[in-house]
Amino acid sequence: MYQPAAFAEDRPDVLHELIRTQPLGLLVSAGSQGLIADSIPFLMYPDEGEFGTLRGHLARANPHGSALRDVGDCLVAFTGPQGYITPSWYAAKAEHGKVVPTWNYAAVHVWGKPRVIDDASWLRRLVGDLTQSQEQRRAAPWAVEDAPADFIDGMLRAIVGVEIPIRRIEGKFKMSQNRAMPDRVGVVDGLRAEGAMNEPLAALIALRGEVPGR
Repeated sequence: MYQPAAFAEDRPDVLHELIRTQPLGLLVSAGSQGLIADSIPFLMYPDEGEFGTLRGHLARANPHGSALRDVGDCLVAFTGPQGYITPSWYAAKAEHGKVVPTWNYAAVHVWGKPRVIDDASWLRRLVGDLTQSQEQRRAAPWAVEDAPADFIDGMLRAIVGVEIPIRRIEGKFKMSQNRAMPDRVGVVDGLRAEGAMNEPLAALIALRGEVPGR
């Protein structure tokens, strides 16, 4: 990952938090079948291994599962809040006009050697953990136990697990930190003026750019 110093992030707790809140990762491997990529949700287990461990699952029919058995490292890319930044929001536009558009984003890249798992008990724990991680905030959370046991057993036979002990992890939070403070203020205010959907990005720019009062 290209890492200008202003945007680099290496604190494990910050990187793990982005994965926890944005769990859909792009799993990429390169083996005898060439480059393969799949988007799958992962759970982060931060206390397992030097940098944590990722766990997820693939459909057993997906050829990516068999490919992972023969690769060295794979890459998983996670993306956080992101969006287009118009130069119209910069105070510098009115001052001298020497501004161009950009794209702000947060990303975490993870590398490690994958392990493909067929064990039914392991898979059952994983799908239970994945389900709980997403259902726990609901007023009436659904649990795997709510479905018939024989149905769940059949579904488990249709998947394989993927476990990736993290060997290397990098983060990049490109949040206008390279702009002067008046430009950062303009970006935060401009995003918020365009609607609530921009709030996650605006809030992260305000935090990372140390924008006062925002």
